[in-house]
Amino acid sequence: MNVYTTDKIRNVVLLGHGGCGKTSLAEALVYLSGLSNRMGTIDAGNTVSDYDKEEIKRKISIKTSVIPIPWEEYKVNILDTPGFHDFIGEAEEAVSVADAAIIVVSGKAGIETGTKRAWELCEKKKLPRMVFVTNMDDDKASFREVVQNLQNMYGKRIAPFHLPIRENEQFVGYVNVIQQKAKRWNDKGTVDKFDVPDYSQENLTICRDALLEAVAETSEEFMDRFFEGDEFSEDEIRQALRVGVCAGDVVPVLMGSNSMARGMFTLMADIIKYFPSPDRCKCAGIDTTTNEVFEADYDFSKPKSAYIFKTIADPYIGKYSLIKVNSGVLKPEDVLFNYHRDTDERLGKLYTIRGNKVEEVKELHAGDIGALAKLSDSQTTDSLSTRKNPVTYLRTAISKPYVFRRYMAKNKGDEDKISQALSKLCMEDLTLKYVNDSDNGQTLLYGISAQHLEVVQNVLAEKYKVDIDLMRPRTSFKETIRKKVDTEYKYKKQSGGHGQYGHVKIILEPSGDMETQYVFEQTVVGGAVPKNYFPAVEKGIAESVKSGPLAKYPVTGVKVTLYDGSYHSVDSSELAFKVATEQAFKKGFMEASPVLLEPIASLKVVVPNEFTGDIMGDLNKRRARVLGMNPIDDGYQEILADIPYIELFEYDTRLYSATRGSGIFSYEFARYEQAPDEVAQREIEKNKEE
Repeated sequence: MNVYTTDKIRNVVLLGHGGCGKTSLAEALVYLSGLSNRMGTIDAGNTVSDYDKEEIKRKISIKTSVIPIPWEEYKVNILDTPGFHDFIGEAEEAVSVADAAIIVVSGKAGIETGTKRAWELCEKKKLPRMVFVTNMDDDKASFREVVQNLQNMYGKRIAPFHLPIRENEQFVGYVNVIQQKAKRWNDKGTVDKFDVPDYSQENLTICRDALLEAVAETSEEFMDRFFEGDEFSEDEIRQALRVGVCAGDVVPVLMGSNSMARGMFTLMADIIKYFPSPDRCKCAGIDTTTNEVFEADYDFSKPKSAYIFKTIADPYIGKYSLIKVNSGVLKPEDVLFNYHRDTDERLGKLYTIRGNKVEEVKELHAGDIGALAKLSDSQTTDSLSTRKNPVTYLRTAISKPYVFRRYMAKNKGDEDKISQALSKLCMEDLTLKYVNDSDNGQTLLYGISAQHLEVVQNVLAEKYKVDIDLMRPRTSFKETIRKKVDTEYKYKKQSGGHGQYGHVKIILEPSGDMETQYVFEQTVVGGAVPKNYFPAVEKGIAESVKSGPLAKYPVTGVKVTLYDGSYHSVDSSELAFKVATEQAFKKGFMEASPVLLEPIASLKVVVPNEFTGDIMGDLNKRRARVLGMNPIDDGYQEILADIPYIELFEYDTRLYSATRGSGIFSYEFARYEQAPDEVAQREIEKNKEE
């Protein structure tokens, strides 16, 4: 791969709903650039960016792929992201290093949930963007409808650059709205110019007015001229568009056919013409020696620094840290300092990655995207710089996983292998985590959705050769008591030689502190129980509260007072007093009006207005208490509720189905409450059976 200077680089992320055509668009660009001699397809499973077996099987993108495309004297780093929300972390990582975005919309399916999410991501990062409408070779595709819907949603920023031309139900050409010229594709792959057809004149007028209105919005002078009816020259229009697109004030709408590779030359020309090179973008970190702002701004003359935005830890191709160079010029064998890990990293060779193909490169200039192999300690979202000028950059905010399942090894003895494999997968995917829930004797796998966790399960089997079962997690219930009881137990065992003898009298009562499992006190007088056995008594309590007598859940909020007992000078032992305490605790607990406590979550659900009724009804069925509703931007409602944790199982699937993928939710632990009798009884019976 050639070396490209900062001004010749464009970093563009492809965003949009799943199945809208992002991967096939990238494939068409790869083909037209001459990097491949044939165009792969999703159905054939041979595209450059969807190379993973799970992606090929499911026919969807699961990971972000970086595809550097040389185009004339420029390099366009395309970041092809998954469109489904299940893999939102991949899109968030890609957006963090992109300088501009192309929101891909299917001309057939129109504006979808993923389109709106893509727009929101761009707004959050203040990314310049274009919209590219695919599938224009399909007779059911409607470019005009897409443009109108975009204008209804996002206003005067939407500026259509083209109009499709159809003849005999075939997509044969387009009208350039800026030039007001028509162009037809010929057999040589180039275009022939001709007059705009009469049937396109009305749409051209509509699109031209929309384009000029977007141009007028870029300055007061242009706005005045627009209202006075002045004509803008082509040069004035293009200059205003360059400024407007970079500022995010103008969003061009282009169109084409991925399968026919039509509209791609124009798209690439407009990427280079209107999208900013990195040296026109801002980038700042913190100099950790002075705590002052370090204005990197992708300046090749400043001290070297880079940001790790993604990690690939594949058992087949190895570990690579994908970076964006924020300042300076990286060279092989450079030594960079990781402030977060307080360690030096020798870079070795520098690479670019195209899909799963790795290519060595001599240098990486500021603003470029590349890869470093086998960094020892550095991880995703870490910053690299020189020891002399240690810099850190703001870590990318990645979506938090809320969906979890219990997992178990299918084959005994695979636990260590599974743990090692999950560690590598979590290194790659920051929306994945695994947790050991020792209180409930289970290991939990957290992800964005049920589908996300199923993909992880399949990857473990396919790549790492370990199988896990995913199942309903055991909810973290707790047990406590409601009244005070006085109980005792005498443990006496004689079997030749020394026997066992321990006798305790204890009072069990609610402690009033539900944050603490137990409080232990002793008020023994006269040496009825010698002091040296007090630790054994407390140990018996500590063991007892791990798994309560009611339903085998941890006990909380109990006070235990040892007030009397007896001992044997020969047969008494720590073990005997521990066992006596455990039996006394069990007996007394069941007499003290025991109850089951269930965990309650504070839930936040964000949905479009039209789905509010369905969501409220579903929450009521799940025993949720709705606390309030707040209208937020763009016709969405935020619903706040308290809900039992046990009712959150499969909530992601229900919410996705009820809102056609447009609803999102989050929650955090709030408190414990007494479980209703029917819920408690069900849990008690279930654990008896187990």
